[in-house]
Amino acid sequence: MTKPIHLESTMREVLEIHPGAQRALFRQYHIGGCSQCGFSPDETLAQVCNRNGNLPGEEVLAYLLSSQEQDARILITPQALADWIKNDPAIKLVDVRSREEFEAMHIQGSVLLSQQVMKELMASGSNDQPVVVIDHAGKNGLDAAAYFLGHGLKNVRCLSGGIDAWAREVEPSMRRYRLG
Repeated sequence: MTKPIHLESTMREVLEIHPGAQRALFRQYHIGGCSQCGFSPDETLAQVCNRNGNLPGEEVLAYLLSSQEQDARILITPQALADWIKNDPAIKLVDVRSREEFEAMHIQGSVLLSQQVMKELMASGSNDQPVVVIDHAGKNGLDAAAYFLGHGLKNVRCLSGGIDAWAREVEPSMRRYRLG
């Protein structure tokens, strides 16, 4: 049985029990995304709340407990994405893998995340443009999606299972690979 988290839990304990907690903290409170808003592993959740504008600890705790549900709402299945692409060519597919991985295989129409792409996304004038983040297996993509959501983009999703699931479920002729 998983030990519950509470306000006196260290951030190390919080992240061990709820791996998506850092994404949730950043998405909702802009905490933990960079060195300026980061936290130490030994800091308690209460200390993090106090240091960040005296956030109401019980509210933050409740939000963290629902973070897995929030991650699930960001995810989009490969088949749902394939259907969406057919119906809405305005979707921006942003691949956050390495250049080598992207060049080896990618979803048609996707772009590799670069400083230029980041500038375009953040300065597009519309924070409602649909953006889908693609990584290898769907884990790093959630962090990138949370980053975009935390910076004001409203319509950001992450491909569940990443390009690996896409190749398995939508485009079986696409080459697959494993990471070290």
